[in-house]
Amino acid sequence: MTQNAFAILCQGNDLSRPETIEELLAGVALLLPMLDVIPNAAIFIKDTQARYVMANRTLVQRCGLKQLQPLLGKTSAEVFPAQLGPGYTEQDRRVLEQGLVLEDQLELHLYGSREPGWCLTHKRPLYNRNGVIIGLAGISVDLQSASDTHPAYQRLAAVDEYIRANFNRRVTLGELTRIAGISVAQLERYCKRVFHLTPRQMIQKVRLEHAHRLLHTDIPITEVALQCGYTDHSAFTRQFKASTGFSPREYRQATGR
Repeated sequence: MTQNAFAILCQGNDLSRPETIEELLAGVALLLPMLDVIPNAAIFIKDTQARYVMANRTLVQRCGLKQLQPLLGKTSAEVFPAQLGPGYTEQDRRVLEQGLVLEDQLELHLYGSREPGWCLTHKRPLYNRNGVIIGLAGISVDLQSASDTHPAYQRLAAVDEYIRANFNRRVTLGELTRIAGISVAQLERYCKRVFHLTPRQMIQKVRLEHAHRLLHTDIPITEVALQCGYTDHSAFTRQFKASTGFSPREYRQATGR
């Protein structure tokens, strides 16, 4: 399912919208066999209580299950590990209660090995004909490997290397464009094509990867923030929570440190 198709499914027009979540599922059920064969995307629909009412096979497997049925009626907090699940459910409740739309949210997910990895998540509320939210639909697409066949790959590989060497301080777009020898617009466009991320997301990803490693140690959280390039501790907390659903302190507690 492409992002555009996902948006159309969620929006529709007033007359085409289902009245209830059950009515929606009756139509979407015909698509489930096709969604089941998509290996790099977890696709789901939840009710107003943030409980799964539909999920593709990829998501079922990442919950450690063999069949869809045991997943239905449960929230993410009930099926994912403690350091991830509650954050997903909190995010769901903001979509359901506030009508929040998530686009390209960089966050941690679980792969088939049950090891965490990065994905880009999209979530949208589902409305009925009267404009009342009846559930949400979501898709989390695995962050793919860099496309090394792109003509600009070598330039962007240098950008990626520079970010990884300097993430512990402020890195500007001006620095990155000078390294790549291209404009800001070209840098944004090529980074999306090669790394599937914007330059800012690339910086964010490297910083948060380092933060996850440091939070498994006894280093004070204020020091973790500084070592990851955040001079503003509250900014570090906000960005970390956006990717995991937990504050750094909560994440450290959930992982047993």
